Amino acid sequence: MPVPQNAAQRIMVALDYAQADEARSLIEGLRGIPCYLKVGMQLFYSAGPQFVLDLKQQGYKVFLDLKMHDIPNTVKGGAESITRLGVDMFNVHAAGGKTMMEAALEGVDKGRSGGGGASGGTSPVVIAVTQLTSTSQSVMNDEIGIAGTVERAVIRYAKLAGEAGLHGVVASAHEVPLIKLACGSSFVTVTPGIRPAGAAAGDQSRVMTPEQAFRQGTDYIVIGRPITASKDPRAALEHIIAAVR
Repeated sequence: MPVPQNAAQRIMVALDYAQADEARSLIEGLRGIPCYLKVGMQLFYSAGPQFVLDLKQQGYKVFLDLKMHDIPNTVKGGAESITRLGVDMFNVHAAGGKTMMEAALEGVDKGRSGGGGASGGTSPVVIAVTQLTSTSQSVMNDEIGIAGTVERAVIRYAKLAGEAGLHGVVASAHEVPLIKLACGSSFVTVTPGIRPAGAAAGDQSRVMTPEQAFRQGTDYIVIGRPITASKDPRAALEHIIAAVR
């Protein structure tokens, strides 16, 4: 079936695999669909930076999802190294604070201007994690120790990320309208916790269908298991694209 370019480019397929060969098999099955690819901790720690470089050489846009959260100087160094890989997007935890997020941008500048990498002098989009979509109200209040509603915490972190100069946030689609209202329509939102109608929620607490998420105004949606665990991943992705185009 013909693939609408715009819709495909706003869908991030989560390569949640333990080994590079498994991810490569999926990518081969999706060949020709210009989707974003998300590389998370498990795959990156297993396959390393070379896997990301290979994806970029194949022409894919890559979101490196490592959720950096450390002292500012360490995050600055990590952001420098990530920028040199040539990724299109990466993230840090907003809970690390404004100074840490500013340090990430300093690392991007250093990585972009330092040479010796694959960035080509371009800067990745840097976004902040607000609250994980697996975090429920009770977990946030009783275990993490943050009072108030999830929505209030998300908006506070989103504003902080904007003040630090970051380009956007990772958040549930449920919070997207409030984020856009608080931070502006150009503030990027990336929304995991996306499940097509009829798919199991798994370990996600705040979920939404792809169609609903885009109606909420989000810029990108992240989908993993409904595609990667499908008997026919290509058909699953094409069905989602057709539904949201």
